[in-house]
Amino acid sequence: MDFNVPISENKVTDNFRIVSALPTIQHCLKSGAKIIIMSHLGRPGGKVVPELSLISVGELLADLLEMPIKFSDDCISEDSHDVTLGLRSGEIHLLENLRFHPEEDKNEKDFSSKLAKHGEVYINDAFGTAHRAHASNNGVTKYFLNKGMGLLFERELDYLSKRITKPKKPLTVILGGAKIDTKLDLINHFISSADNILIGGGMAFTFLLARGIDVGNSLVDLNMLNNAKKILNRARGKINLLFPEDFICAQSIDDNKNAKVYDVNHIPSSTCGFDIGPSTIDIFSKIISNSGTIFWNGPMGVFEVDGFHHGTQKLASLIADETEKDVITITGGGDSVAAIKKFGYLDQFSHVSSGGGASLELLVGNNLPSIYALEL
Repeated sequence: MDFNVPISENKVTDNFRIVSALPTIQHCLKSGAKIIIMSHLGRPGGKVVPELSLISVGELLADLLEMPIKFSDDCISEDSHDVTLGLRSGEIHLLENLRFHPEEDKNEKDFSSKLAKHGEVYINDAFGTAHRAHASNNGVTKYFLNKGMGLLFERELDYLSKRITKPKKPLTVILGGAKIDTKLDLINHFISSADNILIGGGMAFTFLLARGIDVGNSLVDLNMLNNAKKILNRARGKINLLFPEDFICAQSIDDNKNAKVYDVNHIPSSTCGFDIGPSTIDIFSKIISNSGTIFWNGPMGVFEVDGFHHGTQKLASLIADETEKDVITITGGGDSVAAIKKFGYLDQFSHVSSGGGASLELLVGNNLPSIYALEL
């Protein structure tokens, strides 16, 4: 499983990935299986870091399933293997953080073999780590005759591969967030396959500057200017590539009470854009309402701050409405999931991806090592 979730003061603060994995666990329980769960948490660097223990995850999982869960503080110790051997049908054994061992990230053979001793059937439902070749999702598969993917993993492939590769047209891609560099491959890929690409959030300002527009003190990645220009040139005449026409601007992120709407060509030099404006929302809305498939990654503004949340909330609401009209609506990425969860639309999208980097790799057509490992 991918139980790499945020934890604060020994409590899970976002249970999305855990809840997403429940159908696979419940299916195995109903089938009478003895379940051994392995996952990583954070980046402890191959050392035992108490703050990154999976104990908190186990406690939450036990609450969600309304049943006790056995826990081992070392994933490959003799004691942990004894616990596994003593399991009865319908019981769950959670292993401690895999990354407390440096051999996990190194995909070390002996470590993989010791992990494999915990089970007779291997199921990979950790889509969020699918783009990594580690011991638990790659090396371990060599020791199983019976192996496959879980229900969450299958659902991710269905929506992020099949339904995007052969979408219900028109296909509209909405991209936001602050960084362009993490979205470059995505943009370049969809230029040749999508009908519309709508760009908002902080990354829009780098593109606007590349077009010669003065964006005031707004966030700009100067290192990405040339890449932005190349994308603009490549997209010309091929796709409907749209940028915001107006923004909600303020002197600083703490000055939200004095925020005002400015046309994209008249942003004051002393202000920053923190959200898309009403005209942009109207323009984007018309595109959204005439789409057959919608993929959204990245917020339209600093949605965490009251006053700069309207663009993200409005688009989330519009996309949720389209789901009711049989439009395929897909979103992914930590900030996007956090946003729709905050505004109450988590259950109103066709699919909400649990993967970050894995989602992006799959969307652009790259091979995922853990899928390849299951096919061997």
